[in-house]
Amino acid sequence: MTATTYKDAGVNIDAGNALVERIKPVARATRRPGHLGDLGGFGAIFDPRQAGYTDPLLVSTTDGVGTKVYIAQWMGIHNTIGIDLVAMCVNDLIVQGAEPLYFLDYFATSQLEVGVAEAIIKGIAKGCTGAGCSLAGGETAEMPGMYPPGCYDLAGFAVGAVERGRVLPSGDIEEGDVVLGLASSGVHSNGFSLVRHIMDTRELDYKEKAPFARGYTLGEALLVPTRIYVKSCLAAIRLDAPKPSPVKALAHITGGGLLENIPRVLPAHLAAEIRLDSWPLPPVFEWLKEKGEIPSQEMWRTFNCGIGMMLVTAPTNVTKVETALKANGETVYAIGRIIKRGKEAVNIREA
Repeated sequence: MTATTYKDAGVNIDAGNALVERIKPVARATRRPGHLGDLGGFGAIFDPRQAGYTDPLLVSTTDGVGTKVYIAQWMGIHNTIGIDLVAMCVNDLIVQGAEPLYFLDYFATSQLEVGVAEAIIKGIAKGCTGAGCSLAGGETAEMPGMYPPGCYDLAGFAVGAVERGRVLPSGDIEEGDVVLGLASSGVHSNGFSLVRHIMDTRELDYKEKAPFARGYTLGEALLVPTRIYVKSCLAAIRLDAPKPSPVKALAHITGGGLLENIPRVLPAHLAAEIRLDSWPLPPVFEWLKEKGEIPSQEMWRTFNCGIGMMLVTAPTNVTKVETALKANGETVYAIGRIIKRGKEAVNIREA
């Protein structure tokens, strides 16, 4: 009888070890003060005091990129989906006023293809660099039979810190406060089940030219990675420190769109009035709405519709908050105001 090995069952330990060696310098390049140790251990260690915190609260988030991974796999484009993974986690940290400190990833696949995995992890490292956090470790799992050949899934876990007393949202949001919106880079990483449904039912090909993005195929345009808002929002949050921040609240516009995410950071007695004519609807959303015959209400509760992050600030602080955000590369729109809550937590004004 022939001896049986783990490799015969579809798991290649040597390939896994080779991947670790390839990505060690990639991860090492993301190191920041406070990160102790290196890849290859059983856990990640971080010292918040070395990162400059005196009395920190730790904040943690976890997320994936949903069915956007299907398009990445279909297109064979693997070097940006890791940016999405980091963005979905660290953008949730900044909403609570927390600075991302370190990130861990979980990569599961049917059979490890070292080149594909390396491209994904390099994207993760690029996202970590954009967020200013360390790629402290992760897990790669080969599970033959669990996933179809060539398929994979991703999950991320981020830890951040905020000084005690500076957690957002603050308790002083009031009527008349201004709602600022930061432009998104595209669809980001939500609503892709609906995107794929439109592509399938309209018999569209991901490799055909995108009519809304010159020089891109549909697949390439849809895979534009989620924007990371950490550094710009931190700059705005830290204005006037150690005095209270002029930023009273932030909301990451993810699944649930404008209608579901904004109320999550508002007191129960207040609502947001949003003017849709205050920013341009990006062409990708116009195309999706037309091709899918999607009702306006469904667009607002599924997609970011061009606004990836929302901030609340007092009218007297709008100028300096906008200035800080723009200085860090953001396109900023005054999209609404805080009002007394009636029936709805978000009132959409189309004109």
